[in-house]
Amino acid sequence: MDRPARIPSFVQHRNRLTEGQQRAWDEWWSVYGGDVADAVRAGTFDAAATFGRTAPLILEIGSGSGESTAAMAAAEPGVNLLAVEVYEPGLARLIMLMRADGTENLRMLRGDAVELLEHVVAPGSLDGVRVYFPDPWPKRRHHKRRLVQPEFAALVASRLAPGATLHLATDWEEYAEQMREVCDAEPLLHRAPGTGADGWYPRPDFRPLTKFEQRAKVEGRVVHDLIYVR
Repeated sequence: MDRPARIPSFVQHRNRLTEGQQRAWDEWWSVYGGDVADAVRAGTFDAAATFGRTAPLILEIGSGSGESTAAMAAAEPGVNLLAVEVYEPGLARLIMLMRADGTENLRMLRGDAVELLEHVVAPGSLDGVRVYFPDPWPKRRHHKRRLVQPEFAALVASRLAPGATLHLATDWEEYAEQMREVCDAEPLLHRAPGTGADGWYPRPDFRPLTKFEQRAKVEGRVVHDLIYVR
């Protein structure tokens, strides 16, 4: 019996690049970027070949406009950071930021990160997965579109190496509670040491404070972090 089609957690819009973004895309995308669909067709992702070295591999799902991702890559030269995003202007902006910083430990894939995890990423091969401020899909009828569901937690857990971490952050209270419930119920995941009795992890210094998060605080929305260990 075929399983029902998965509902994607994102909506693909037509994207218009600025002149600078287009220039960066044309010059550097083939060097630093690729498509999830191509990786799925190939059936493999060779991290050592992609990054030109062997190092701990961190997957960020949804790099957005790129500021946080670029800052983390620059601050963590010892890791390979793979950003997966569907928003082309954000990817182009990320190229511009990494070129400005001289960062070499960052690569990008355009497309659906769940497809990548399902079909390409080998079990036990990731040293970390980061999901910061995913679309909360606030209307109840759209909750099924949310990324963090039991199936997602199980998939991520299977791709993490023992001792690797899943780090989630959101400023949407009800979604944060759903994330906590989902991850608490996944047998392969356990709350990281340092997690509070309420299940929230204190905001770590390594997660950059973005304009988005600053705006959330101004508007009275509390940001919750969750870190789980495989």
